[in-house]
Amino acid sequence: MNYEEAVAYIEETPKFTTKNKLEHTKECLRRLGSPEERFKVIHVAGTNGKGSTCAFLTSILREAGYSCGLFTSPHLVVINERFQINEKNIDDDTFLHAFEKVKKLADELVAEGSYHPTYFEFLFLMGMVIFADAGVDYVILETGLGGKLDATTAVEHPLACVITSISFDHMQYLGNTISAIAGEKAGIIVPGVPVIYDGNDAEAAKVISERAQELGSPYYEVKREDAEILRNTMSGIDFSFKNEYYGNTTFSIPFIAKYQVMNSMLALKTIEVMKNHISVSEDAVCRGVRETRWQGRMETVLPGVIVDGAHNEDGVEKFVETAAHFQKEYPLTLLFSAVDDKDYTDMIRTILDKISFRHVIVTQVGGYRKVPAEHLAEIFKGQGCPSAEACENVEMAFKKALEQKGEDGMLFCVGSLYLVGEIKTAILKGIRK
Repeated sequence: MNYEEAVAYIEETPKFTTKNKLEHTKECLRRLGSPEERFKVIHVAGTNGKGSTCAFLTSILREAGYSCGLFTSPHLVVINERFQINEKNIDDDTFLHAFEKVKKLADELVAEGSYHPTYFEFLFLMGMVIFADAGVDYVILETGLGGKLDATTAVEHPLACVITSISFDHMQYLGNTISAIAGEKAGIIVPGVPVIYDGNDAEAAKVISERAQELGSPYYEVKREDAEILRNTMSGIDFSFKNEYYGNTTFSIPFIAKYQVMNSMLALKTIEVMKNHISVSEDAVCRGVRETRWQGRMETVLPGVIVDGAHNEDGVEKFVETAAHFQKEYPLTLLFSAVDDKDYTDMIRTILDKISFRHVIVTQVGGYRKVPAEHLAEIFKGQGCPSAEACENVEMAFKKALEQKGEDGMLFCVGSLYLVGEIKTAILKGIRK
């Protein structure tokens, strides 16, 4: 197969396979030669903030001179985004070489009358092959869905486990309470391995800390109040981490959303906890935090244009917090879309409760999961927003939103990672005003 055929094969996988047991994934790793044992792993789970926290950790380790792999999901534009080596997407040849190895194993399993790896499992196995072949020092490994039964949990000896914020999402799989969801995420904790976690939700924190105690794992809580925000402008945020290890150090992040301070502190705490295992200078830590880049999470893609893949209750509330800060200085325009397995009516209600927009444009994304633009516009109008305009084509909607933003305003594009991906594709095509 060539690269395009390999991608098509992977995209077809969900149609002929079902969720496999974790032991199956471990068996696949063994048959691939245990590639996951050839580097050190920091394992990251949570509802929101996983990818950003992974990005902060990767950037810090890179600034300290280590070679680093990063496995994340989903991708926004191309599937190669899921595999980064030293903060760059892998090339097509590297992708194809790993695909061929895993495809050979999948064919053998099917011939034996066994099972075929799932979509996510296939990609995870490819990632382990890619990073082992590249000879990286560290891999920052983001879970897919949950934690306890996630394919990534097949890595049995991580250096540290990190759990970001817990909130309601994927409840059909993870449970209907914060405690149940936290229990699934805490499934990545390994006996004796330190866990660093977001302690802002007391219910989730209790589950995580109790699980760590059961397993004899050192545990370290990080909370919003541990930060002192010194500056928050369109160029980023300066803050201090009220922490004895970092003292009076001022950190700067290139993001405008306060929740990214929390994600960066989880990374900072992880580096502190790992100080006897990973040598990182204070200068490298500061540079790493400052130079972190992450797609789709309150990301400035053009001057005054921010994309945010907020698609659940917690993500939308954090978007609202950021937009509320900037509406004091700038007129705001919103480009919104959502898919049909999200509570988009509640998302819209939450947004309009705190934010006033100069104009709202809604569009549709997500293929078979799309919500018609006209339907979304009616919900906006029903919630008291008279300026909601429906535009089915994302590129046209983005052009209109840029026009409405004008020279003096800010444009937020929110509601789905599908929307973020399509906007970034439009920008690559040259749509900038």
